[in-house]
Amino acid sequence: MKEQELAAWLALSLTPRLRAKTFEKIVSLDAPKQWLSRSVSELQSVGFTAAQIDYLKHHSEAKVNALLQWKASNDHHNIVTQQDEAYPPLLKQVSNPPRVLFVSGRLSALSTTQIAMVGSRHATIDGLNLARQFAKQLAENQLTITSGLALGIDGYAHQGALDAGGCTVAALGSGLDCLYPAKHRALAEQIVSTGALVSEFPPDTPPKRENFPRRNRIISGLSTGVLVVEAAEKSGSLITARYAAEQGRDVFAIPGSIHLPTYRGNNQLIKNGACLVQTVDDILCEIDTLVRWTQQAVAPSLLDPHENLPADTQQELPFPELFANVGLEPTPIDILVSRTHIPIQELMNQLLELELLGVVTSVPGGYVRLGGGKR
Repeated sequence: MKEQELAAWLALSLTPRLRAKTFEKIVSLDAPKQWLSRSVSELQSVGFTAAQIDYLKHHSEAKVNALLQWKASNDHHNIVTQQDEAYPPLLKQVSNPPRVLFVSGRLSALSTTQIAMVGSRHATIDGLNLARQFAKQLAENQLTITSGLALGIDGYAHQGALDAGGCTVAALGSGLDCLYPAKHRALAEQIVSTGALVSEFPPDTPPKRENFPRRNRIISGLSTGVLVVEAAEKSGSLITARYAAEQGRDVFAIPGSIHLPTYRGNNQLIKNGACLVQTVDDILCEIDTLVRWTQQAVAPSLLDPHENLPADTQQELPFPELFANVGLEPTPIDILVSRTHIPIQELMNQLLELELLGVVTSVPGGYVRLGGGKR
């Protein structure tokens, strides 16, 4: 995105108290830079308040210039909008995705196959060791470990991925220049070297209690699934798990003793249908297609959507792009969305039609071609 367009997007995105529906309406009607030159009456007609118009006309420029200077000050700094190709495709599918992402580190890390790992800040030593062990093994299987940089489980999960020489992403509840907790500053510097720090808040935003639940939807939204390592009954980690379920992501939980309060959240998740995890293989079995896709880097364009179909079906098969991305083993919905960029509701309708044609079917873990790709 050109700097002038980015500046306009930032001005609109950071307008105080601008509701998501109003923002979506505005950017669907015209390019952001066009709105900045509109009259007061035109801005009022689409829902801007007097205070918001005052901000856009008199205060936004200084704030936007500071953000552009932040971006230019370091090669590791990036600003990504929903209109950029670099915006993570899975995150774009969630309800009310961040309008802007501030990133420090490898931008490409945000679009890798990710597993979120979350848990208590006051975990037991066993829980901390499990977090580090699971993260290391998952990273060794080419999965990016995503968490929130908090003390406890989060920090150990990030460190486990780094131990494996793998990639890890930390989503923050503060701006990137206001790292929290300060104790993890050195860890954050390590993460930047191989992965990324990401926040929807401007870099100078201090940590605030209300920001952390918001960042939890980013942790789950970036990820294919969420592993809860150790969480109490009212843990913030359960907010991430709830977001994951709402976003159609897999939820995994490690069981714990009924006598340990720090595992009551995990046990409740399992009781409510989360996948019980005892080893890393329990996760890999659920996302085996994802792992192999990452390792082999199979290009969907190389697949022939009509391969192995009978002659009377070849010309009639609808949705060839979607069909080309359904594998011979379960392909999860998240990956189909990521590969095709088809909105999830439309994608589900297309899958239903392909099911009715008898060329794909729903199985635990996603969708497969019937008869090994044959009818």
